[in-house]
Order: sequence, then C-alpha cells, then structure tokens
Amino acid sequence: MGIADRDYHRNDSRAGGGFFSQVTPVVKWLLIANLGIYFLDIFLKDYPLRNFGAFAIQSAVFEFRVWEFVTFQFLHGSLGHVFFNCMGIFFFGPFLERWWGAKKFIIYYLLCGVAGAVFFTLLAMLGVVPHAYLVGASAGIYGILIGVAVIAPNLRVALLFPPVELSMRQLAIALMVISGGAILLKIGGNEGGEAGHLGGAILGYFLMRFPQVLGGGGSEIARPLRSGHRPLPKLRPRSSLEMEQDSAVDVILDKISREGFQSLTADERELLQNASSSKKPG
Repeated sequence: MGIADRDYHRNDSRAGGGFFSQVTPVVKWLLIANLGIYFLDIFLKDYPLRNFGAFAIQSAVFEFRVWEFVTFQFLHGSLGHVFFNCMGIFFFGPFLERWWGAKKFIIYYLLCGVAGAVFFTLLAMLGVVPHAYLVGASAGIYGILIGVAVIAPNLRVALLFPPVELSMRQLAIALMVISGGAILLKIGGNEGGEAGHLGGAILGYFLMRFPQVLGGGGSEIARPLRSGHRPLPKLRPRSSLEMEQDSAVDVILDKISREGFQSLTADERELLQNASSSKKPG
C-alpha cells in the first residue's frame, strides 16, 4: 500500500476543482511557469527567451549574467522536453512539497537546478563534457527524485517505458548510473545535460541528509504530519495517557524520518492515525 492510500495522507478537498486541484501550490505554479514560458517562447519567434535566459558558461560566469543559473530551469527545447519534465514535477513534486513545506520546497528545487548548472560548469572546464548551453528543469527534477528516494526508498513506481516496477531507491540508482555512464562513455550526445542531472541529484541528496542547511533545523521534515494541527493549549492539564501517546508518536515519527512511511507496521499506522485525529480542531 502506497502513502497516497493511507487515510492520514488523503486530502478530501481534492475531490473537485479539476486537474490543478490535485497538485500542491508550488508544483502547480511550476507547471504553469514551465508550460507558459515554453509557449511564450514559441510565440515570440524572433526573440526567443532562451537567448536571454539559457545557461552558458561564457555568459553566466564570465559575463556575470548570473540570472542564467535560475532562468535556464524554466526554458525548454521542445514540446517533448517540457512535457516529460512537467510529468516528473507533477507526479513526484507534491510528495516532496508536503514533506518540506512550500517555502523550503521551492528553495530546494531551485538550488538543485543551480547545482546542475554549477556541476556542468565544473565538468566542462575540466574537459569532461563539451561546452554547450543548458535549458530545462531536469536538474531540479532529479533533486526531487532523489529527495523522494531518501524519505521513501521502498515506494514502488511503475514506469511507462520500460514497463517495469521499481522502488524509488532502485529508480534513483538507475538514473544516476545512466547519467554517469552517458558522460563517461559519451553516449547520447547530451553529456552536458546529464552533468546537470547529476549536479541536481548530488545537492538534493545533501540537502535531504542535512535539512538544517535550509534553516529551521529540519523540523518540518522530522515531524511532517503535525504541521497542520493545532497544538493542545499549553495550560491544559495533560493526562498520563496523552503523554504516553505523544511519546509513542514521537518514536513513530522518528522511524518515518529514518526509514520512510512504508516502514510502519499496521499497528503503528493505526496509532498515528488515531493521534492525528484526536488533535484536529473540534
């Protein structure tokens, strides 16, 4: 049973409102931005936005057009390129946005994109990959994929092509091997893009392991299910049963932080659900 099947992860407000009602706020705007900018770029024709925002080492590093470290993440070279990137954001982004919270998630996503450009620059200047310009959201998406693999390594994912089912850990490892192999063996002609993928994934893994880097000590990650509930009044006497329950919940949440949601037993899931329900506003 996946996380989306569990009662405490459901959001009944998603029942109506159309396609975008099923995604989290930052993911929604990322989808709108990527698709909107792509079609605007086509509409402009003679003045494509990529001339202004695509990442190139010469312009971004030596001509100090530092905005290219961010703007390239919202530009795409083809309809297929933007479509598959949006699919990745749509399917995996909400999971990580709920985990981080909206503010930290967008910072995480953009930083992973920046890391992709930085890693590409490093490898290009070392002569490992050819100099080229970068466009696309893939570095940030690889950061998202690695993030999900860290917090839910055994989450099952069914791929369309090839038609196989993998765990998130297996998927992450496979993607890293493919990117690394493409760079080392000069396969596919997109070594620069693969370098960007690896850069985003590397920083994503680092930030997931050390969430305090983004501020707040990672409390949103360690206690993801409590953020939406009103705490009990501080002056209200607490029974020994409540304190015992809170202690048990702390143990369960620590287990989630270490091993992912899928590691919980049926009894642990039931206890977590009961504790969550008892603390909802009346």
